[in-house]
Amino acid sequence: MSAFTSALRTPDLRKKLLFTVAIVGIYRLGATLPSPGVSYANVRACLKLTESANNDLLNLLNLFSGGALLQLSVFALGIMPYITASIILQLLTVVIPRLEQLRKEGQSGQAKITQYTRYLTLGLAVLQASAFVALARTGQLFNGLCDQNDPTYQIIPESTGIPVWLTLSVLVLTMTAGTGVVMWLGELITDRGVGNGMSVLIFTSIAARLPGEGWSIKESSGTGKFMLVLALVLVIIALVVFIEQAQRRIPVQYAKRMIGRRMYGGTSTYIPLKVNQAGVVPVIFASSLLYLPQLYLQFFDKNTLKPYQVWIQNNLADPVNPLYIGVMFLLIIFFTYFYVSITFNPTEVAENMKKYGGFVPGIRPGKPTADYLDFILSRITLPGALYLGLISVMPNFFFIWLNQQQYQNFPFGGVAVLIMVGVGLETVKQIESQLMQRNYEGFLR
Repeated sequence: MSAFTSALRTPDLRKKLLFTVAIVGIYRLGATLPSPGVSYANVRACLKLTESANNDLLNLLNLFSGGALLQLSVFALGIMPYITASIILQLLTVVIPRLEQLRKEGQSGQAKITQYTRYLTLGLAVLQASAFVALARTGQLFNGLCDQNDPTYQIIPESTGIPVWLTLSVLVLTMTAGTGVVMWLGELITDRGVGNGMSVLIFTSIAARLPGEGWSIKESSGTGKFMLVLALVLVIIALVVFIEQAQRRIPVQYAKRMIGRRMYGGTSTYIPLKVNQAGVVPVIFASSLLYLPQLYLQFFDKNTLKPYQVWIQNNLADPVNPLYIGVMFLLIIFFTYFYVSITFNPTEVAENMKKYGGFVPGIRPGKPTADYLDFILSRITLPGALYLGLISVMPNFFFIWLNQQQYQNFPFGGVAVLIMVGVGLETVKQIESQLMQRNYEGFLR
């Protein structure tokens, strides 16, 4: 809080904070703006029917969009197409040599990769908008509980006198344009505000659902359980902050070198290896993979595959089922190791250290350093993977303890807490670094 108080007293930082708040307000306004062709009275009626329905991926996406997805608002897709595009390009960087070369070119190469990310974001937005509009028109967006033959539950009414194809096209175009605007708002925050723009928008979407979800817990379970949930939430947040800040520091010594008539090097630094090196990406991958069997069965005759559909619905789609919890936990551990192995290359780090005369004390440069870094990373990834798995399945135990099915998008654990804590820590660090720069300027003067 002292950092924010000092920032508000500094004129240029105060402008940045107010600008960020204004952009966040515009984002939340767009998340509530109705899209053309959607009946919001029927949407509310369907939402009441599906309060206890289970759909892990859709509820996760709805959480990231601040509740805008199931309402098909202008910003219904939120920032998820951009996140997906960023992850895809990050993974392709390892496979495609051209992208890896661009990444090594510095700022110009990163600008080119950012441009590719924007194009891919719009392409994914068209696909996702088309999919969600199709699901809404058939009633599958609300788990098939809304009968689209009943005018009371028709999300996209057909008796308006306007051709259906035109209504659907305008709706897809609106949601795609909304994604482009959200991407632009995030970049504005990054350039002229405080913090990473995309992260701040996700933080805003999740925080917007906290009051409503908290109140529903209080109304359903009573004040006693609600206060106990709040106490557990504070403990979870404290543990998440502790683990997110935890890192293993590998000491690095740079040898002295004579370049021209000047001496360079001779400094000591370290390589910070975070315990949670993978962030929340493994959780998103695991949730998406668990949803694939449900999505696959929707393309076949329901009567033929009825036994399989019932088994999947009861075991791989029920958040309180032990099999669901176990599979989710194991998938998160697997994807944590997989993602860390892709994003951190010990051989490349060792070669860069050797190029600039750096070495780990007691370890020979080159391949021995790469083997040492790989050994440390493999050991430190295990507690990080277990931490991600436990935090992610913890809300499922809340469902069991509260004996309720309506907290599928429970905002006090799992991905929500990881993102909110991570964004909060990142934003505070950025504010403190900018305050430190201004203090140094004043000292030098």
